Amino acid sequence: MMTNLFSIFDPSTSNMFNLSLNWTSILLNMIFIPSMYWMIPSRYNFIWTLITMKLHLEFKTLMNSSYKGSTLLFISMFTIILFNNFLGLFPYIFTSTSHMVMTLSLALPLWLTFMIFGWFKNTQHMFTHLIPQGTPPILMPFMVCIETISNMIRPGTLAIRLSANMIAGHLLMTLLGNIGPSMTLSMLNLLLIIQIMLLMLEMAVAIIQSYVFTVLSTLYSSEVI
Repeated sequence: MMTNLFSIFDPSTSNMFNLSLNWTSILLNMIFIPSMYWMIPSRYNFIWTLITMKLHLEFKTLMNSSYKGSTLLFISMFTIILFNNFLGLFPYIFTSTSHMVMTLSLALPLWLTFMIFGWFKNTQHMFTHLIPQGTPPILMPFMVCIETISNMIRPGTLAIRLSANMIAGHLLMTLLGNIGPSMTLSMLNLLLIIQIMLLMLEMAVAIIQSYVFTVLSTLYSSEVI
């Protein structure tokens, strides 16, 4: 019996041989990654190739970068987040993207790398971003402080946005599922319909949040190049 509503997000809830096996759900991504390098291409491979090419063209437009292969990092990140979001919709599978440990591990090193690269390679360009164009001279010190703070909290906002959106839907589905045994048959049918609609909504959220995380990371990288 679940003693705490938030215990569904506890990494130590399922132990076997005194080992926490929840985080091993991340390795399940290897099952779904297209094996186009060692198998005959299938429709699944063609669909995934089409998706990656569309993402490549969009990220290339957003980044406006001359560095070849720079979109590969963001396509890989989109894939990792998307698969982990979808795996969390299956029963008894740990949702790794609902934890700050996972989301912050993706956002913080990426942001730190952008900052180090930008300040060492394009120092003057980074200084110009601290003062928006057309700012009055009297407001320039305040704008520098505001832009610096907004830049510092970017990895936190990226991580919190992803984890909070994944937690919210799962929590709502858990709340509705817990009241099922105490409902009548007619109300239970209504509850099933609502749960199916919520599941479809969570599938859309899984795609949208992985896309938003990756697009914002791409926009942040375009500011330092």
